[in-house]
Amino acid sequence: MRNITLRQLHTFVEVAQQLSFTRAARRLHLTQPAVSMQVRQLQQAAGLALFAQTGKRIALTEAGRELLRYANGVIELLREAEGAMRALEGTTGGELSIAVTSTAKYFAPRLLAEFRREHPLVKVRLVVSNRAAVIHELEANAVDLAVMGRSPRGLDTVAVAFAKHPLAIIATPGHPLAGRRRIPLAKLASAPFLIRERGSGTRNAMERLFAAHHFRPTETLEMSSNETIKQAVMAGMGISFLSLHTVGLEMAARRLIVLSVTGTPVTREWFVIHRSTRRLSPVAAAFKAFLVERGAAMIERVLGEAPIVP
Repeated sequence: MRNITLRQLHTFVEVAQQLSFTRAARRLHLTQPAVSMQVRQLQQAAGLALFAQTGKRIALTEAGRELLRYANGVIELLREAEGAMRALEGTTGGELSIAVTSTAKYFAPRLLAEFRREHPLVKVRLVVSNRAAVIHELEANAVDLAVMGRSPRGLDTVAVAFAKHPLAIIATPGHPLAGRRRIPLAKLASAPFLIRERGSGTRNAMERLFAAHHFRPTETLEMSSNETIKQAVMAGMGISFLSLHTVGLEMAARRLIVLSVTGTPVTREWFVIHRSTRRLSPVAAAFKAFLVERGAAMIERVLGEAPIVP
């Protein structure tokens, strides 16, 4: 094992995270044979199989899972060392790895861009996915920070709220209840509801709202992205419960409105989260402080205050 290389470890970690040589090769900008060769050399050095293959699928063996834990530790220590060197230079440089839920993608790139303008030496890796996948990134200790609506249960994390997050029921301007005030949720029972997939933070918030009002829509259509739902609502397929941070442009253009439904908007919070056992690099600590101190004002400035009623 003393003769293994960092390149082999990086390649192994990527294959372990993707569970696909093809996807790992694409993310590493390498050919698949090159990725396979790096993993094969690492397996020879370890003396044990790191992956088991069933048909076209691969999975980590027990040895692979154990090596992944150490590989992540080695890579993290090197990143900490790089951050420490940059800090000694009087700069906040190095790499920042962050995962955000899909709803946060409407403001996260702007926040990162502003942060990099102030810290130009920082290299950013941004992962955008649903809540379940972001939690997986945290569990694997693959990211410095995560931005999501609630801290995951069963995982030892540090979570700090940094901005308000309103969610409400959206419709087209031509909806029969447009312009009405204090609409009982029960009035919407016959309307088709376009809903996010299970595991998404938006879906969880919607289900809690419906349970609190003992409400159950007659018809639901499940879709896996905010963008698809917005297009479907604008096309007249139904109404939806979405984050107001996702519909600013459509509301400004009067393509969508917010229905004034009793009990809405549901105001939640955005959290910046990291594993409690993870020692934050200087750049990760700086970005966390940036979000806590300035995130709320920047989100409001970037997206504007979405109107609560039409």
